[in-house]
Amino acid sequence: MAEETFHRILLKLSGEALLGKEDYGIDPDIIHRIAVEISDVTKLGIQVAVVIGGGNIFRGAGLAESGIDRVTGDHMGMLATVMNSLALQDALESINADARVMSAVSVHDVCEDYIRRRAVRHLEKGRVVICAGGTGNPFFTTDTAAALRAIEIGADIVLKATKVDGVYSADPVKDPAARLFEELGYDQVIESKLGVMDANAIVLCRGQKMPIRVFNVFGEGNLVRIMKGESLGTLVC
Repeated sequence: MAEETFHRILLKLSGEALLGKEDYGIDPDIIHRIAVEISDVTKLGIQVAVVIGGGNIFRGAGLAESGIDRVTGDHMGMLATVMNSLALQDALESINADARVMSAVSVHDVCEDYIRRRAVRHLEKGRVVICAGGTGNPFFTTDTAAALRAIEIGADIVLKATKVDGVYSADPVKDPAARLFEELGYDQVIESKLGVMDANAIVLCRGQKMPIRVFNVFGEGNLVRIMKGESLGTLVC
């Protein structure tokens, strides 16, 4: 992978990644820095699609645990991803990067519907495509949405942005002896329940031989460094 030339990538951001120093919502400094890094990647001639979670606002599964109907909770979570996507679009446009939000849930007044051919056309024109609304269906996570969109648009890789440097053998915060994996197989991730992405997402990627790189989004410049060939984090393939 270090020698691979990337043409099109899918960046998966969790909603929690946007929290920064905040307890809830979006940290303006964090979303601005992420937007700058995405813009820097597009300047390398690489096409970028993004899928964002909504956990900084609502999580469907968490809402269901508190008594809200799971389907209703998941729909609320999908709308939270639209809010995050609009915020990222605004951050990109503030630095003169062209971006489009495309949602699997129809919200015509604020963004486009997700249509694969249109998304690819936007990418070909150099626009950042931000895929909102998950898959548009309850019971599916934004991890699964990221895997699905990456396959649909013909991305070279899924880049899973996290708070840690990659996939460890144990929680590095709790276990100082935890070992960072440089490379893992799909089956190993599933069987060992390593929590890279949910199982549905891993199975989708395995079926289409879509590689996944897990890296630390809070390391400044990490995204561009990966695009330039550095083997940061953990590669799942």
